[in-house]
Formats: sequence, C-alpha cells, structure tokens
Amino acid sequence: MTDENLIKKTCKELQITQRELAERIGMSADSLNVAVSNNKISKMTETAINLVLEVETLKKELLKYEALKTALKDAIF
Repeated sequence: MTDENLIKKTCKELQITQRELAERIGMSADSLNVAVSNNKISKMTETAINLVLEVETLKKELLKYEALKTALKDAIF
C-alpha cells in the first residue's frame, strides 16, 4: 500500500480529516500534507498511524465487552 493510500484509508475508516489524523499522531497538518505531497511518509509516521488504527479497533472491542458486562449484570440481578 502506498503512503498516500494509508493516509486516505485511515481517514476514511475513522471518518476524520487529514488535519485530525495529523493531530492524533502529533504532527502538524502542514507537515502531514507535505509528506503526502512528496510521497515520503516516514516509518515513524506510518507506525503512529497504524497505532491510531489499532487503538480505535481496541476501543470498539472494549465497547462490546462493556455492553456484554452490562447485559450479564442485568441478567444476574
């Protein structure tokens, strides 16, 4: 996958803008835009983006477990 595709895929999946993605990974929006324009995303930036994706996936899973926990509590009491 190309760097630009990673950025676009991530923004689309999370329904956020490139500016919001930049904020989440601790980059300025301008720096991320320049990196995308030059097709030069650093390994560190790529790793940070992948971590953001992983965190969002884990948050969704946690919500499912919280719902299950609540359902089980309701069923027991």
